[in-house]
Amino acid sequence: MPDVNRRQFLGAASALALRPERILGANDRIGVAMIGCGERGLLKEVLQVAGAVNCEVVAVCDTWGQQRERAIAAVKAVGGRAPEPLVKWEDALSLKGVDAVVIATPDHQHASQLAAAVRAGKDAYIEKPMAMHMKELLEAVDTVKKSGRVVQAGTQVRSWAPSVAARAFVQSGGLGRIYKVEQSRNGPLPYWHSYGKRPIAEADVDWKAFLFNKRPRPFSSVQYGGWYGFRDFSSGPHTNLAVHFFDLVHYVTGAPQPKRVTTTGGHYRFKDDYDAPDSVEITLEYPDHGFLVRYNTTFGTGQNNYLKFFGTRGVLDGTRWNQPWVVTGEGATEDRAKDGPLPEAETTHHMQNFFECARSRKPPNAPIEAGYTHAVAAIMAEESYRRHSPVTFDAAKRQIKEG
Repeated sequence: MPDVNRRQFLGAASALALRPERILGANDRIGVAMIGCGERGLLKEVLQVAGAVNCEVVAVCDTWGQQRERAIAAVKAVGGRAPEPLVKWEDALSLKGVDAVVIATPDHQHASQLAAAVRAGKDAYIEKPMAMHMKELLEAVDTVKKSGRVVQAGTQVRSWAPSVAARAFVQSGGLGRIYKVEQSRNGPLPYWHSYGKRPIAEADVDWKAFLFNKRPRPFSSVQYGGWYGFRDFSSGPHTNLAVHFFDLVHYVTGAPQPKRVTTTGGHYRFKDDYDAPDSVEITLEYPDHGFLVRYNTTFGTGQNNYLKFFGTRGVLDGTRWNQPWVVTGEGATEDRAKDGPLPEAETTHHMQNFFECARSRKPPNAPIEAGYTHAVAAIMAEESYRRHSPVTFDAAKRQIKEG
């Protein structure tokens, strides 16, 4: 659907000229504004690492009053001072004492808020996917690179110890030549169903702020709470759940975005008012790196979940993402790999890594380039689904084309 007042919105965001960055000393406390305080758990993660990285949540911003109140209570429960409660995310960027923002808003707001945050001189942790459309993605990425700010994409799986070990194993040649990667990620119900059932009163939310740049419409508690299931706000599992898998493939193999993507899917199990598909099948082609990728989500069953990398020396099974991945020489066509779990690897919590890099100015585990490539893959998947045809990506021109 067309954007509303997009020119005015982008003009206001651009008015926040790139500001000189504050140089943080070893003992300086990092002031953090939470933009979006929902159930993704990022506030909890910030509070968990706050002592180790010397940061403080100084503001909480959310369009739902009860969500703000819960966030304030959570900060106070761990001994923190009551943060400033905000409704408008723009206010967090102008609030004194804010050095970094954690953006955990609905998907359709991510890219524009990220661009505005770095223009305002803030480092940013941005939830995935980084963008829903190429135009907003390119604006955000180019703005970040010009700003020099530290940005961590919220694909936290690449900071898990098993993923780090898998990357080292694959890139050392342990699996031989990779030729196929697959994930099947299913569930009994679409995850947006439970969110959409929450009792939310119109008087308790800023509906216009939630809609952001989408067309005006009457208030809907189902759309507000279950926004994951509406394509105006989040396209579906191929742009949400699958993003972690896309990013993991790029991280483990070292490949960038795919060259060609084909997506099929639709409503095969649940006939309801949500317009996000409950079933998708995606094929991603990486011809320059010699492998093919397949992703599947089917809601209606919790069966057939797996994650595997196939190579000439065997199979690497990462089905249990947060536990040591297991190697088998099964199916090897050369120099069979030794069976067994991968050794432990050292790593740092994804959120802690962000704040440490905000202080050191080093690239984080999921830098802007990672956000760019996972977003390109997700946008290609959505474009293919929408067009009912394969799409290709011109990396030089940064354009998605049919074919």
